[in-house]
Amino acid sequence: MFNNIDLAYWLPIIFAALMVISMFAYVILDGYDLGVGILLQLEGDTSEKDKMIASIGPFWDANETWLVLGVGLLLVAFPLAHGIILGALYLPVALMLLGLILRGVAFDFRVKAKAHHQAMWNTLFFAGSLLAAVSQGVMLGRYITGFAEGWLAWGFAVLVGFSLAAAYALLGAGWLIIKTTGKLQMRAVRWAQSSLGFAAIATLLVSVATPWISPRVFDLWFSVPNVFLLAPVPLFTALLFAIIAYSLPRLAIRQSEGNDRLCWLPFSATVGIVFLAFFGLVFSIFPNLVIDQLTIWQAASSPEALLVILAGAAIVLPTIFGYTFYSYRVFWGKATELSYQ
Repeated sequence: MFNNIDLAYWLPIIFAALMVISMFAYVILDGYDLGVGILLQLEGDTSEKDKMIASIGPFWDANETWLVLGVGLLLVAFPLAHGIILGALYLPVALMLLGLILRGVAFDFRVKAKAHHQAMWNTLFFAGSLLAAVSQGVMLGRYITGFAEGWLAWGFAVLVGFSLAAAYALLGAGWLIIKTTGKLQMRAVRWAQSSLGFAAIATLLVSVATPWISPRVFDLWFSVPNVFLLAPVPLFTALLFAIIAYSLPRLAIRQSEGNDRLCWLPFSATVGIVFLAFFGLVFSIFPNLVIDQLTIWQAASSPEALLVILAGAAIVLPTIFGYTFYSYRVFWGKATELSYQ
């Protein structure tokens, strides 16, 4: 039986873990459809653009549920941190919401648009996707630096912003390799190869810049025994990038021969890279919720309130997992021609 001290210690950890799970699910699930939106501008054929949209059509709106869940958990479980974080990130949050609104409007309006207007809505869908992706990366960069002021901290945040957009493009290309066939699938392989280079360079730059920008992270990463505990992270990350680089040209050959068996590999390896990045981020921040300002215990609601919220989360989380699994199961397989009948 938990006593009051046990609850005060463990409940904030449980809610912090739920937030990490929610944000990881969001980055993967909404990340690939933002990536498809970013890649949309590279496709010149209108019918192929329709196939790209069809590949995310059943999922893209529901994927954003994970963002709502993560922010909701922050609000109710850590209200003090919620005010500080969203107050400091007001501008990039506003830009992210603008990007998501643009995506939503463009997605629906392109359905009914006449031919000479459809290009505009496709461009707005691309612009909204890119704006949302870069804004999310800027938010992450500002968070990592503890919302520090100055051009160096903001420059780092912008670097993280474009790095995240590159990662989303790689996820999107991997998703299209899984969900499409023929010429579009072959183009998705080429897009993945281009995105891979940008994502690898961005990952390296962010990894080098993070301890340079934050003395706290530098001390944490390069102290003993942490330096040995963290050593597998860059090694496995490099291995996964190598697996993607090795598999993409071979996938192109297999696809030309009608062999689609390993189409899932680039996407899965990219998910692994994102997981390792999340591990490194959580390791660098925990137990802080606002770096150098608030720990998860200082920012948490009372144990009594957290127990009530946990009861609600025990209902909501399985529901979200359930309908997510069901929707992906129902729409399993290759995307078909776009139809609104």
